[in-house]
Amino acid sequence: MMWAWNPCIIAVCSLLLLLLPSTTHSFYLPGVAPRDFQTGETLQVKVNKLTSTKTQLPYDYYSLSYCKPPKIINSAENLGEVLRGDRIENSVYTFKMMEEQFCKVACRVKLDAASAKNFKEKIDDDYRVNMILDNLPVAVLWQREDGAPRKVFYERGFHVGVKGKYAHSNDNRYFIHNHLNFKVIYHKDPEIDLARIVGFEVIPTSISHNYKIWDDENPQLVTCNQKNKTIIQPSTVPEEIEADKEIVFTYDISFESSDIKWASRWDTFLLMNDDQIHWFSIINSLMIVLFLSGMVAMIMLRTVYRDIANYNQLDSQDESPEETGWKLVYGDVFRPPDNSSLLCVYVGTGIQVFGMILVTMIFALLGFLSPSNRGGLMTAMVFLWVFMGLFAGYSSAHLYKMFKGTEWKRIALKTAIMFPAILFSVFFVLNALIWGEKSSGAVPFGTMFALVLLWFGISVPLVFIGSYLGFKKPAMEDPVKTNKIPRPIPDQPWYTNPIFSILLGGVLPFGAVFIEIFFILSSIWLNQFYYIFGFLFIVFIILLVTCAELAIVLCYFQLCSEDYYWCWRAYLTAGSSALYLFLYCTFYFFTKLEITKLVSGILYFGYMLIGSYVFFVLTGTIGFYACLWFVRKIYSSVKID
Repeated sequence: MMWAWNPCIIAVCSLLLLLLPSTTHSFYLPGVAPRDFQTGETLQVKVNKLTSTKTQLPYDYYSLSYCKPPKIINSAENLGEVLRGDRIENSVYTFKMMEEQFCKVACRVKLDAASAKNFKEKIDDDYRVNMILDNLPVAVLWQREDGAPRKVFYERGFHVGVKGKYAHSNDNRYFIHNHLNFKVIYHKDPEIDLARIVGFEVIPTSISHNYKIWDDENPQLVTCNQKNKTIIQPSTVPEEIEADKEIVFTYDISFESSDIKWASRWDTFLLMNDDQIHWFSIINSLMIVLFLSGMVAMIMLRTVYRDIANYNQLDSQDESPEETGWKLVYGDVFRPPDNSSLLCVYVGTGIQVFGMILVTMIFALLGFLSPSNRGGLMTAMVFLWVFMGLFAGYSSAHLYKMFKGTEWKRIALKTAIMFPAILFSVFFVLNALIWGEKSSGAVPFGTMFALVLLWFGISVPLVFIGSYLGFKKPAMEDPVKTNKIPRPIPDQPWYTNPIFSILLGGVLPFGAVFIEIFFILSSIWLNQFYYIFGFLFIVFIILLVTCAELAIVLCYFQLCSEDYYWCWRAYLTAGSSALYLFLYCTFYFFTKLEITKLVSGILYFGYMLIGSYVFFVLTGTIGFYACLWFVRKIYSSVKID
């Protein structure tokens, strides 16, 4: 079965995942042994999907009229590679280790009108060709001339072609990159006659090749001088794309020794953009967030402890003055909220998301989810989400029992169905749009059926098992008794208005992550690698702490205003950071991306909406549990008559 990728899963996962440390001193994926090559051993270049940052719609390499081997063989793909949209297949580009070649003919192709049009459309949309050698992606080396600190940087893949004009002509023409100059960088062990590949570069060019008589067995081109290894025809004569025209594809192979160790060979590919991480800016932002979080924690500790001491001191006196502030609503603060079953479902789903991320972090920090392990991240995310259904059911049912609920089976069903159904519905619509564009990124119905089978065959039963265990466990007893008649809530000042406080509460959590979000979005939509996972881990911890502290602070102010409906407010206060996340994604779309097609724009906002929704569920759950702990803590620490 051919599986396919959908950027939805990448958008959801990448916004929340924390992986490996910095690559300054790299270590490689455990369990993957380096491959040693002898001189003369065959090297096979594999081709992958065609990608474009303008359309975000991948296509199969052989959807264009490139040279095809006698038999196209799909490489074995794991689930993660499929979800990423990788189309790894064999190619005609083969050569021998340490044996350089010049102007080797790959094939001759005659373009018909449809093929020529297809090439031109891909050039207009800025599509790039992705190839792989020994699990390394091909990259183009660029030299900067703008005075930037980093003079050299890499771009993954090479353009299908370019659009330009002949001299003294105003008509745009399309030129194909039909000659590839490969460079294989290797590290050789001085003690043995073996080498390891540590780099794979290419220089694509367009050359209008000529020949006298075509010989399929041994084609000879008059435009190539094999003895001097030069192109006889000037390179200013490129190969133009026209219908009913023959195009000869050629390639060179050169080898270069390097001191780069095999374990560090991905470092070069991770530095894909000169505008990557600004370390001092990130450190400065993290320190500011840490300082604010520390101030919030200090204020809360001093204020709450002082209030508790004052209340307990007053209760010990003969004359007890009238209670005020948060202590006044002790008889209503543990009253079940409106629509408590929905809150339980969202909290359980948030636990499922959090558990998935936490376990993924453990594997990532051990090195199992490095970029070299193509598809490992997606595979881990899918299966961890499925198996974390056990904790989702347990959390939702146990909380539901604390809210005096009795129908745990209904809560289990909602927890197992509601959130995945929302995601799947949006995903199905977006996938239909991809199908309409005939992109290889569309998920086949067989693949969708397999994902649904994982959902209903594993996740749903685990949710019910977890719900049974959670509801069977005794509920937490409230520190104080709840009054039978609800206490009227007095008029609230404007700054405690629910909408205002909820929107205000999401600012600081978003501020803790927005710098990392920029680089994550770049890795998703601009064909770059994201690699500063150590910083991302720190940012994630700060996000959790910030969500918890801000929710507690605003909950405390709410209770001091004698408003005891804190449950939903706590969830929405931390969860409102997802609104700012989506607004920032909108800003990123208009300022950093060059998407022009309507379908591509719909896909972008659809995937970002799903990512923001997952972010809302995660942060909201953290805020709710922080406030639940805080409320139980303060009301169990005071003397209530």
